[in-house]
Amino acid sequence: MSAPEVPLSILDLAIVGSDETVADALSGSLAMAKAADERGYKRIWYAEHHNMSSIASAATSVLIAHVAAQTERILLGSGGIMLPNHSPLAIAEQFGTLASLHPGRIELGLGRAPGSDQAATRALRADPMASQQFPQDVRELQAFLAGASVGGVTATPGAGTNVPLTILGSSLFGAELAAAFGLQYGFASHFAPTHLQEAMALYREKFQPSEQLAEPNALAAVNVVIAETDEEAEVLFAEVKRQRVGRFLARRGHEFSDDELNHLIESPQGQQIIGMMKYTAVGTPDTIRPQLDDFAEHANADELIVSHNALTSEGRIESVHLLADAYQTAMV
Repeated sequence: MSAPEVPLSILDLAIVGSDETVADALSGSLAMAKAADERGYKRIWYAEHHNMSSIASAATSVLIAHVAAQTERILLGSGGIMLPNHSPLAIAEQFGTLASLHPGRIELGLGRAPGSDQAATRALRADPMASQQFPQDVRELQAFLAGASVGGVTATPGAGTNVPLTILGSSLFGAELAAAFGLQYGFASHFAPTHLQEAMALYREKFQPSEQLAEPNALAAVNVVIAETDEEAEVLFAEVKRQRVGRFLARRGHEFSDDELNHLIESPQGQQIIGMMKYTAVGTPDTIRPQLDDFAEHANADELIVSHNALTSEGRIESVHLLADAYQTAMV
């Protein structure tokens, strides 16, 4: 069978399970990347989040380096680097180093949100107003990666690597910026579904060709909960929703009891968090592909980037294989 018309990629948050260490989570991410590489997924992205005990991908470029050294083909990048937390020069040097070590396999997704709370923003020494300079910072980063001297400074490593950029977002701002700069665009519909269709339409309508991209190319993120039977998938999805609510509403150092979680899920806050998972495909290898095909059409997406929502590292690796089985192909 031929490869899917819409390529499949992976967003990995390097989730730290309740009974896992950070080392366990990172080991699981590597194993998941190896499985994805073997099964022909196009790319894996890692997200920058800070001060979240359940996510181990804060040092995104370090994790990319670790995975790139132990995989062969799959593209690796950030989904994303929160540029207001960093100087464009530092990111050009980090990803320029990666691109020099792994030519043709490194890419750079950029977001303008902090990826953290106010305490973490202070600890990062980040300017709370830095997001207002996001378009200018993207241009400066492009210049460093192209090899230009910016204020008498050249990025070494970085200069001349031209690491491809993707603008990430969940609103119309990112869509319009990606279109104006002629860059790939990724929409975070796996947790922010509201403006998906409007943003995708705006991106395609306003797109201006660039040296990086001649035509618009848009990715849409979607959650996947897949199992051997539909009944297993539904049970798993119910627990995924419970854990998602618990993760978002948890107070540091406190784990909710089952009764507390039951109450929280039915609360307005809980229902709002569950609503963030509007775009979730749930089922078996036989039933999930039509759902993803329908979502790709609904989103007008050139590619789907999948968040595998199993509860353990082993479960996420199995999910990678089951979803590849849904397409009965190595997807290459």
